[in-house]
Amino acid sequence: MKEGAGWIVVAGLTKRFGGVTAVDELSFTAAPGMVTGFLGPNGAGKTTTLRMLLGLVTPDAGTAAIGGRRYRDLPQPGRQVGAVLEAAAFHPGRSGRDHLLVYCTACGYPPARAAQVLEQVGLAGAGRRKVRGYSLGMRQRLALATALLGDPAVLVLDEPANGLDPEGIAWLRGLLRGYAGGGRTVLFSSHALAEVEQLADRVVIVSAGRLAGEGALAELAAGAAAVSVRTAHSSQLATAVATAGGRAERTGPGSLRVTGLAAAEVSRIARAHRIDLHELTAGHGGLEQVYLALTAATDREQSPSGQADRS
Repeated sequence: MKEGAGWIVVAGLTKRFGGVTAVDELSFTAAPGMVTGFLGPNGAGKTTTLRMLLGLVTPDAGTAAIGGRRYRDLPQPGRQVGAVLEAAAFHPGRSGRDHLLVYCTACGYPPARAAQVLEQVGLAGAGRRKVRGYSLGMRQRLALATALLGDPAVLVLDEPANGLDPEGIAWLRGLLRGYAGGGRTVLFSSHALAEVEQLADRVVIVSAGRLAGEGALAELAAGAAAVSVRTAHSSQLATAVATAGGRAERTGPGSLRVTGLAAAEVSRIARAHRIDLHELTAGHGGLEQVYLALTAATDREQSPSGQADRS
């Protein structure tokens, strides 16, 4: 059930700031046992959505639930949800270990958890160093360690790879995949499409505050794969493709790039309109193609007024 432990369910979520609609009737899910990537252009409403999910911003309409409950209604939120949003603040004169011990005391976790999570995030050797001497990547690891203190069933992370070097990114990938592999839920936002493609089982793509696409990457990629076509009747074929629900972009004299339709469907359309094809090549859609196609389509549907400056 989608209300069971670990399920994240966002339904009809809406938030306005003055005359700006930051999130517009957004609905999606993130399931246990999976890593879900949360993607969208700057200002698409990702951070606002995550803040509403964690009870930091009150929605104007809709719901955001974890395990069937709003975050504020969870009996032990720190043991159920671990979160890292934006840049974490640390006392510069405190060591990483002491920072975690403060949280252990405040939340009722065993003090031994501080050493355990420092080991888990690769900071065991730096735990007694003052945070003022930590690099950005080390601070990001410490923020993640804080989120892991309660051994939560759900992780919600906003740009968790920020500040990590390639080795750190590879480490993070292993950590999150292992976490989800244990039946837990990981929802993370990122701008690094190549990294999301390697890490995520599913993606949720938002644009202009609305859902642009959701699903397994392989399924979305199949729909976004481009078909290259050469024909002497490119204008006629482009019109026929558009009528069938696809999109044809001219790439050269007599050449088209078709998206939204499979190669077999483009071939069938050409035959039906008695259009001779000189070349037809099926491409392979990747996350970048999926992302650009879905966000562009959503942007075309939006009115230009009142849709800027989302966060």
